Amino acid sequence: MTFEEARALFPVLERVTYLNAGTFGPLARPTVDVMLEQAQCDLDAGRSGKTYIDEMVEHRRKVRGAIADLLRADPQRISLTGSTTDGCNTVLLGLGLDPDDEIVTTDAEHFGLAGPVFSSGAIVRVARVQSLGPEETLEAIVAEVTPKTRLLAVSHVIWSNGVVLDVHALKERTGLPVLVDGAQSVGAIDVDVGAIDYYTVSGQKWLCGPESTGALYVADPDALRVARPSFFAQQSFEPGGRYLPRESAERFDPGWISVAALRGFAAALACAPDWRFERIADAAAGCRETLAARVRVITPPGQAGLVTFEVEGDPADVVSQLLAENVVVRYIPRTPWLRASCGWWTSDEDVERLVAAL
Repeated sequence: MTFEEARALFPVLERVTYLNAGTFGPLARPTVDVMLEQAQCDLDAGRSGKTYIDEMVEHRRKVRGAIADLLRADPQRISLTGSTTDGCNTVLLGLGLDPDDEIVTTDAEHFGLAGPVFSSGAIVRVARVQSLGPEETLEAIVAEVTPKTRLLAVSHVIWSNGVVLDVHALKERTGLPVLVDGAQSVGAIDVDVGAIDYYTVSGQKWLCGPESTGALYVADPDALRVARPSFFAQQSFEPGGRYLPRESAERFDPGWISVAALRGFAAALACAPDWRFERIADAAAGCRETLAARVRVITPPGQAGLVTFEVEGDPADVVSQLLAENVVVRYIPRTPWLRASCGWWTSDEDVERLVAAL
């Protein structure tokens, strides 16, 4: 697939400079085509019967396998979720932490991770990293670890400033369980879960899937309690008696995902070219360099697909003004920062239009 062919998959790019995959990736035509096809099938044939259920199970299996390939993981360690927040809640509830236990996190986490962390009932120690680079961020997190620390809960790519954290070094240096928010990493950089204990995936961001799709990697399913069992948690069930959990991480699947969304997610994953990570890195580097000649850039060089920069005036107003010119970025609340997400579909012309609009 050439770059021109890749861009042609996304009709929105014909009229919009779309730099917001960190919130929602653009939808490709093949993704929407299969979702519409499934909706029409559901309209005509209904949503019942053994064939329908068997096909749903097969689509779940395919998506689970595709996510496992992305993470270089065993499909038996993958749970299908509706979001990264689903995954974070599954882990924090399943660990059963005591009030005396500690979690180390940072002041730069998205609420999708921070919310479950602060609702866990454990003591939360917060590393102040919002203005730090990658190495300093790692050191700040390690400095918060105490003998009572039971979990490190951090992002692989920080959503606000674009910094890439070496989560494997964090695991190696502390030896503690690590929960990784992968919302801004999976699909944007090459990921290998390796020794990480828990790793969440967002489907609708860099993977360009439908809303309410995602995944959770669990290194050892038997070591995590099923705190919110859905129908998919059970291998067998005797009414009035105990249920037998599934042997794989499928036991953590939080519930139904529509067949249309499953098919759309699979189609989106299949659209991504082999060269996507190299292209994202090049696009982000070019965007950063071009912006740095005009504004203060927050994101250090050589990170992922996010480029955060500072603007004068109200950043929310600037985003609205850019949107009026068909340039889509987002602002980071409580900061003077805007964030551009450079995908494998981002062209040099997109960056030029952003700068011209600014």
